[in-house]
Amino acid sequence: MLGKPVVDAAGETIGAISDVAIATREVFPRVTSLAFLGPEKTPFMLSWRKFVAEIDDEQVTLNVTRDALRFSYLQPDEILLHRDLLNQQIVDTQGMKVVRVNDLKISESRHQLRLLGAEVGTRGILRGLHPTVERMAERIAKIFGAELSETIIAWNYMDLLDRDLSHVQLSVTHKRLHELHPADIADVLEQLSPAQRAKVFEHLDNTQAADTISELEDAFQADVIDDLGSQRASDILEIMDPDDAADVIGDLPYDKAEALLRLMGVEESSAIRGLLGYREKTAGGIMTPEVTTVTEEMTVQQVIEHLRGEAAENESIYYIYVTDSDSRLEGVISLRDLVVSEPGTLIADIVTKDVITADVEDDQEDVAEMMSKYDLLAMPVVDETGKLLGIVTVDDALDVLEEESAEDLELATGHRSRAGITGIWRWVSRNGWLVVWLLLALVVAATIPALLALLLAATIVLRIAEDVASHALSRVIEEEDEGEITPLWRRITGDALAGSGLGLLVGMVTGAIVWLAQGTETFAFQAGGDSAVVRMEVAVAVGLVYALSVLSVSLAGTMVARIAEGVASRGRRVSGTAITVILMIAGAVAFTGFTYLALAFVAAQGIFG
Repeated sequence: MLGKPVVDAAGETIGAISDVAIATREVFPRVTSLAFLGPEKTPFMLSWRKFVAEIDDEQVTLNVTRDALRFSYLQPDEILLHRDLLNQQIVDTQGMKVVRVNDLKISESRHQLRLLGAEVGTRGILRGLHPTVERMAERIAKIFGAELSETIIAWNYMDLLDRDLSHVQLSVTHKRLHELHPADIADVLEQLSPAQRAKVFEHLDNTQAADTISELEDAFQADVIDDLGSQRASDILEIMDPDDAADVIGDLPYDKAEALLRLMGVEESSAIRGLLGYREKTAGGIMTPEVTTVTEEMTVQQVIEHLRGEAAENESIYYIYVTDSDSRLEGVISLRDLVVSEPGTLIADIVTKDVITADVEDDQEDVAEMMSKYDLLAMPVVDETGKLLGIVTVDDALDVLEEESAEDLELATGHRSRAGITGIWRWVSRNGWLVVWLLLALVVAATIPALLALLLAATIVLRIAEDVASHALSRVIEEEDEGEITPLWRRITGDALAGSGLGLLVGMVTGAIVWLAQGTETFAFQAGGDSAVVRMEVAVAVGLVYALSVLSVSLAGTMVARIAEGVASRGRRVSGTAITVILMIAGAVAFTGFTYLALAFVAAQGIFG
């Protein structure tokens, strides 16, 4: 549509379409205004309903002549599609992700245009280049039996990001971003830039913001709070559960944390300061002090009234804990027991005295595993005197198990996440061995130049050794999960065949490269006889070195994996880094040994003269 000529009632072309506006309050927004550039690039905006007579594939025709046109203004509930939506980021509130608008799907009905949705797929990009490009791509896809389908997000599942949302009020029937579950909002926010996150938070009230921050990954929580104004940040932290607020405060700079705590209420700040005093990764570090307590002398009716009143704001009321006058834990009542008991029943008659508790210094992983073992929704945390300090809730236990599982996986694979490392430094962190190897090559080049070529040539084998190490570690994990060990002879046979195939492929490629390279000045061999035979002998020798080295690494991976399986079966941790280093050393030794044999063979043939 963009660029189509605008023709008045007299048939005179007065400009070309530059944009169209839509009314955002409708389910399928209708086009309300037409923007075009007139003579000398003068911008015009006209009411679609008043001035547009018809639209076809060639042009837009107006119902009046140029001198009868009247300028229209953009209304508060209107947006321009090209300026505000095309090529902008939006939130797909159905798929809970951030996407970019590549094109817009518009439908015509009775001379009226309506926006159906946004095209966020490849087809929109091709159409944006030129409709001919799109048609060619579609035909090519059909040749291969594929379909170049459209990826359309309907308007009611869209929410804008890259403009001030306060100027756009979508239909009340739409599922707006701030109406999503906080966990879904958090998933979207983690995909945005800090500036975009700030825009979204402007349109969340404090309760929604508090719930959303609680659902964010730890790496984002402190950054979001730090970007907010001090007063609003403190208000949000007051609303958050104390344990969640303490986690965020603990990640902030000291001055910022103290300033926010001073702005908070005395009770809330005291609770957070108390939690900050416990060591990280302990029961005290993940517990919440908001716990519902009663005494044995109370009746069921009194406890229910207590729950409806002051205890209603507590994070978890699935369990009610019975304490004495010194706050020492004496027992527990489940919400179910409370509901099914008669109102006049004494708590002492229904309390369960055998309570599973955690010490405030217990490791958080041990606490989470105990909660999982006994199917607990919350676990009380006590000190050495038995005083009830708080509870660990099931959501925090799940977070701990997920965190510990991720850490175990990082240790097993040798890859650790590094927040804030991007670009070349992320590549360096993931390929540290290669960086060290290249530095070693530079040192060798300055001291023993003859070995430089050997070190550089071995890089291929070391990279394959790294992949074999990853495969070996995955085998260890699979065997541990399945509890069945594959016979060693079957492993050796399978890996020997796979290693032979890969080695043959690598050998053929490297051999071919060497054979072709000998035709250049890089290889100044002085040899008698047929030069073609000489070149072939050298190429075969190089190819065999690589083929045998790869096969050796594959077989070494088989043996290392079997040893690691035995270590894991005894309950000991297997280090992916150790497996990788061992196989790289094996690869380097094998490559050096086979290279020495190849050089001895070449020398014996008199190829070097």
